[in-house]
Amino acid sequence: MGLHPIQQAILELAGKEDLAKLSLREIGRKVNAPSPQKVKFHLSQLEKKGLIRIDRMKGVIEKNLPGWASGLLRGIRARLYNIPIYGTASCGPEGIVAEQNLEGFLRVSNTLLGRRNPKRSFFAIHAEGNSMNRASIDGKSIDSGDYLVIDSEYGTPRNGDVVVAIIDDKAVVKKVVFDSPNEQILLISESTENYPPICIHEDDKFLINGKVVQVIKNVN
Repeated sequence: MGLHPIQQAILELAGKEDLAKLSLREIGRKVNAPSPQKVKFHLSQLEKKGLIRIDRMKGVIEKNLPGWASGLLRGIRARLYNIPIYGTASCGPEGIVAEQNLEGFLRVSNTLLGRRNPKRSFFAIHAEGNSMNRASIDGKSIDSGDYLVIDSEYGTPRNGDVVVAIIDDKAVVKKVVFDSPNEQILLISESTENYPPICIHEDDKFLINGKVVQVIKNVN
């Protein structure tokens, strides 16, 4: 789901002005939200989503951006990296409409990512469905509700890579297999259930949006 219009307006305002210098009423006038309580609520929601950082002790309200998370895990080896979350991709038979709205940030240790300096080409999505629950990404399966970290600039896809593909404006997570003798590309499920492959001709227009490089398990 995308952001509420007031949250989107506040986020855009945070990119232009120092919100900490504005009262709730002043913010409300600028984002067309006359109630200070509404502004307070939406600020809280943006903070929960990781889209803004509020430091009440220091009087700081700032917009989060992809990159190193501010003021977290300083002075120790591990650091947290803000990875933008863009909607949901289906791990089911048909896929769902690919959402390109920023939903928040996933804060992940660079140690967990296996990189001292994570790439800005990383983004995250929610997995939905069970068609990839036998896949293995760094020893982890892909289950419904998990976060998947995607590298959108990982290079040319290889046989067996688990990727996010966009087909007819629908996003799916599958294993890619290049069947050159038959001039087709297969998107394969790896599941405890039986899902047929998605077959695409080499000349068809479709997009591989990136490779799945890490799974952040949903513990709820």
